[in-house]
Amino acid sequence: MAEAANPLFGAISDAAPAIAMIAVFMLIAGGVVLMRRGGETRQKGVLMIVCAAIVFANVLIWTL
Repeated sequence: MAEAANPLFGAISDAAPAIAMIAVFMLIAGGVVLMRRGGETRQKGVLMIVCAAIVFANVLIWTL
């Protein structure tokens, strides 16, 4: 990644993809749990998995 003027910002920007990937795994796990419950929560589970896919795509863009 590019060098930042502020070292703290550089550390945060280096950690952002890792934090986002942790969020992706948590969104997928939570989405699967909600989808398995069925009923009203099925749509929320699907939306969580869609959100995980979008965050994953953003991490791919950040790292390329």
